[in-house]
Formats: sequence, structure tokens, C-alpha cells
Amino acid sequence: MQQPLSIQFAPLQGYTETVYRNAHEAVFGGADIYYTPFVKVEKETFRPKDVRDISPEKNRVSRLIPQLIAPTPEKAEAVLGLFIEKGYREADLNLGCPFPLLAKRHNGSGILPYPDEVRELLRIIRRHPEINFSVKMRLGWEDPKECLALADLLNEVPLRQITMHARIGMQQYKGKPDMEGFRTFYEVCRHPLVYNGDITDTADIRHLSTLFPHLAGVMIGRGLLARPALALEYKENRTLGEDEYWERMKALHTAVFEGYASQLEGGDAQLLNKMKTFWEYPSAGIDRKAAKSIRKSTSLSKYEQAVSTFFNQPLHR
Repeated sequence: MQQPLSIQFAPLQGYTETVYRNAHEAVFGGADIYYTPFVKVEKETFRPKDVRDISPEKNRVSRLIPQLIAPTPEKAEAVLGLFIEKGYREADLNLGCPFPLLAKRHNGSGILPYPDEVRELLRIIRRHPEINFSVKMRLGWEDPKECLALADLLNEVPLRQITMHARIGMQQYKGKPDMEGFRTFYEVCRHPLVYNGDITDTADIRHLSTLFPHLAGVMIGRGLLARPALALEYKENRTLGEDEYWERMKALHTAVFEGYASQLEGGDAQLLNKMKTFWEYPSAGIDRKAAKSIRKSTSLSKYEQAVSTFFNQPLHR
């Protein structure tokens, strides 16, 4: 019998920060690994919020792996030095970010068309045998065959795993994942391979394990934000009942709200804006009127009232 796949919570800038990660594992769980949003060198230093986000004393999830993004070995070394200083012995190298402002500077998936630059960047892996590296990537920037031109380079370096998002960078998150492109890479990859892209329910995970019997795991981002119970439901082979699901969602919201309330220093307006992002993905599963009431809240008190009304209405979903 095939072993259950590893479930890994993808990093999403602005969403899967320390507060959310801690709350998710405490309330729902089911994820084997959480990743931090990428850390990068910015104006010869690091953004304070990125440094705070990887601080071990603030993170309570059982396994957290920080992610770095860099276009050159020098910048990668700088970020890795920060990780080592913080006590990490695992790191994820981002070769997948599709955002044009970063990609045009050969960050993320923007570096994939340049094998020589990728080769130089990967040298950091051999220079730091004390670090267990993984790579997150896409099929390419503009051509899904770009990953195949890099397969030998990737196969030659010691990696814990490769996570492949089955799109090209220029797609960003549009269109359907290229399953044939993924299969082609799956067949030549000699590292444990993790699938990423458009996983929304447990049936998707089971289908992937059938299509790709040697798959090591799945990485889920937007699907877990939309359905925070997804990893738990796969691991426990059950679907949460409506009452249990929404009780847990209420607990998740409370934990995230209290976490940000104690951390943010910008007052009610900053907290209000931050909490509205909580509903951007799961809002698809709630009543349109309730979602609009939450989204249109103009003050923290109105937001709290809208959320309280939502959670206390028996027919709100």
C-alpha cells in the first residue's frame, strides 16, 4: 500500500507569515512542513519584517524551512548566512517566483532560461554541506522545456527534494497546470519530487498519487488558505462536518486576530487591513452578503461585528 504523501504548506507573501502558520498548525494541522515566504537582499540588507518572520523564538510549528531568493551566489550566500545565524539547517532555494519585477532581474523563475547562471547559483549547495537544501521551481519562464535543460545540473547536486509548480513563470497563476510538462520532468528527476499547483481538495491529492506513484509529496498554498482543513482531511481520511469545520475556522480567526493584535504597531487601521486578507481565499466558501459585510468594514469595530454575526448565524454558509 502506498504511503500517504507528505503535505507541505507553500509560502505566500503577505499570507503565510508567523502568526498564520502558528495558528494553522495549532487549530488544523496536517501539514508536515511549513515554508517561510522568501527572504532576499534588498538594498544591501534585509527587510526587518523578513528577519522577524524567520525568528525561531516566534515560530512554534513543528518543522519550518526558510526560503531564499537570489539572482547571484553572493546574494544567496548573504541570505543563507542569516539562516545559519538563526540556527536553521535546512533551506529552500526559490527558482519559481513568477512575479515580473523580480523575474526580469533573474530572480525565481526568471533565472530558468540561463543554465550558466543556475549552475553558479547551485554552487552554494556544495559549499554548505551542513545545510539540507531543497529547490522550488517552475517548468520554465517561457518554455516548459527549460527545466529539462537544467535536469542534469539539478540531479548532480545533493537535494532533499525538488518542488515543481506545473506552470511556466509567464503564466503566473493563470491557465491550467501543464501535467504533461510535469510528467516529463518527473521521469528524468532523480531527487524526491513534490508537486505544486491547483490542489483544492483531497481528491486532487489522491489523483496525483495515482498519476505519479513515485511522487514524494504535494505542496499546497492557495488551496490550504481556501480550505485550511485540507491537509488534516487528507491525513485523517475524512471530511470535517460543517459544524466542526466552522468551529475550527472561528478558532483559527481568533488566533490570527490575537496574534496580529499583539504584534502590529500601526493601530486599528493596520490590524483591520491585515485581517481582511484572512478572508480573501476562504471567502469563496461563505455567504456573499457576509463576505461583503466583512470586506467593506470601514473600522475595526465594524469588522468585529461583521465577523461575529457571520460565525453566530446558523445559516450563514
